[in-house]
Amino acid sequence: MKKYEYICPCHFGLEAVLKREITDLGYEISNVDNGKVSFIGDSNACARGNMFLRTTERVLLKVASFKAETFDELFEKTKAISWEEFIPNDGKFWVAKANSVNSKLFSPSDIQSIMKKAIVERMKSIYKIDWFEESGSSYPLRVTIMKDEVTISLDTSGESLHRRGYRKLTSKAPITETLAAALIMLTPWNKDRILVDPFCGSGTIPIEAALIGARIAPGIQRDFLAETWNNVFSKDIWDEAREEAHNLKLTDVEMNIQGYDLDGEIIKAARQNARLAGVDHMIHFQQKELKELSSGKKYGFIITNPPYGERIEEQENLPKLYTDMGNVFGALDAWSYFIITGYDDAEKYIGRKADKNRKIYNGMMKTYFYQYMGPKPPKKFN
Repeated sequence: MKKYEYICPCHFGLEAVLKREITDLGYEISNVDNGKVSFIGDSNACARGNMFLRTTERVLLKVASFKAETFDELFEKTKAISWEEFIPNDGKFWVAKANSVNSKLFSPSDIQSIMKKAIVERMKSIYKIDWFEESGSSYPLRVTIMKDEVTISLDTSGESLHRRGYRKLTSKAPITETLAAALIMLTPWNKDRILVDPFCGSGTIPIEAALIGARIAPGIQRDFLAETWNNVFSKDIWDEAREEAHNLKLTDVEMNIQGYDLDGEIIKAARQNARLAGVDHMIHFQQKELKELSSGKKYGFIITNPPYGERIEEQENLPKLYTDMGNVFGALDAWSYFIITGYDDAEKYIGRKADKNRKIYNGMMKTYFYQYMGPKPPKKFN
């Protein structure tokens, strides 16, 4: 079976998590770079990557790479690619996104337009037609130019993979599903341990934890753009990936996952999102203040995304909030807690230096994932 190279973008700082996911699926890593991991796989890898990878934003099929320092070079080398192997004569194709870093070619709009013209010229000569109706399937291209090295790929996912299909309602500053999954996977939490998110918002962290614990594939409820690419991929690969996903699901799993928030309306939204994800019976959502959080259980986990003053009017409340967090979390006997925040003084007011501190870019915002490790439970625990 033909081998391809796939490029999977992720949040900066989470490359190691995505690399482990891809390796666990059984594929060979070809490159790890800032904000992306590449791997080698057959056509099944496209379907399985889209279906099972929790921490990537999309699965891109690499078409070609070459060096270009002028627009003439970009045109000719793009035209030389065998586009007929990927795009049929009725395909709708365009350069959906172009990025350029430290390169002589830096205008995204010019890059997009020149590459589109080059592809059209190639396809005119191959298909012997002068006009392309583009009435068929969509083939969006993504282009990155880094230090004059051009990398061209086709987006097989379509809508970003963080859109699992369950989150219809969101809070003011929601965390993405891919980031939430990555944070959970950075901790030693497993489905047999209690997990609490005291700032759960629309429920993303608890829901992603339930999906992980029940081995429910993140893509099980959605479609992917490349499913329509019958000229490139067989329909069988998508059917097989869905069958594999359904076979992996744990139907009788019990978990103790709890989500709390001050806003009652947001808690209603979290419950609805959990229902849509099929995990509402695994999570207890409740309107509750941080100070009310307590538990008689030992060795629990807190994974949370608290407010960190994105709005100026909220910033004056942060010292008290983080002091309260330190007091409440510290009183939970033998618990571990994990906090993602962009608040620079978080450790100061929590009152304890984190055991580990990982820098993660949430979009363009620099955040830190503070990891406070409790003691390991005895082997007979659980």
